[in-house]
Amino acid sequence: MKTETASNILPERKAKPKWLRVKLPTGKKYTELRGLVDKYQLNTICTSGSCPNMGECWGEGTATFMILGNICTRSCGFCGVKTGRPEQLDWDEPEKVARSIKIMGIKHAVLTSVDRDDLKDMGSIMWAETVKAVRRMNPETTMETLIPDFQGIEKHIDRIIAVNPEVISHNIETVKRLTREVRIQAKYERSLGVLEYLKNQGRRRTKSGIMLGLGEQRDEVIQTLKDLRNAQVDVVTIGQYLQPSKKHLPVKQFITPDQFAEYKSIGLDLGFRHVESSALVRSSYKAQKHID
Repeated sequence: MKTETASNILPERKAKPKWLRVKLPTGKKYTELRGLVDKYQLNTICTSGSCPNMGECWGEGTATFMILGNICTRSCGFCGVKTGRPEQLDWDEPEKVARSIKIMGIKHAVLTSVDRDDLKDMGSIMWAETVKAVRRMNPETTMETLIPDFQGIEKHIDRIIAVNPEVISHNIETVKRLTREVRIQAKYERSLGVLEYLKNQGRRRTKSGIMLGLGEQRDEVIQTLKDLRNAQVDVVTIGQYLQPSKKHLPVKQFITPDQFAEYKSIGLDLGFRHVESSALVRSSYKAQKHID
């Protein structure tokens, strides 16, 4: 009897097309930021999430900071961030982030976090304290907060609204049909509800993102864009899903540059203020443009 090997059982990872090739990060500014992140032991989604734009963004002096540690309580099938039992909160973290933003001279900072469903406030208090610390130490710095869904609990979301970042973002991530498989503990309608609640509370700029290549159909992508506009979202990012490891969901297809261009055109026709749509786009890509 023929014995099955790992190559017989596991699907082969698709070879990346040429438009997904990225240059290795280089340059003086990138080297400086790399040194600061290491020195202050900061958690950035750039490194934890294996972002393909790290070289470009850091080369321009922009970075996305991840707060509440680097271990998430959720186990989404697409995400490269570690999952498990998080460590205790570091209440010095807001000052560390604010100080590093000052040292780096960052004009527009993006803050994101892991999900902390283990905490009664789901991390919302730390979120608010971090924004306030950045404001106090960097009064000229504008901010985007890429928040979790906080399980849709309004009092937690209200803490973010109260500190008034220029942009509040929450990612829908995928189409409705695939949400249970891709995001596991998240809910499509709940994410839309969070975004609509933010806008109804007077937010002047809301934002969301979707990744493609997980098996979604064209009409499902368009419907998701319509759903986001119906929730009054202002900015949307559309990018290619890339498998962080063999343990994560496989890439079902690579979306062509022409397809991304079509989705951008559709998004703009729907009324989004900004649409970032290309293979290497991630939720914080070109984020400084989205406050305009």
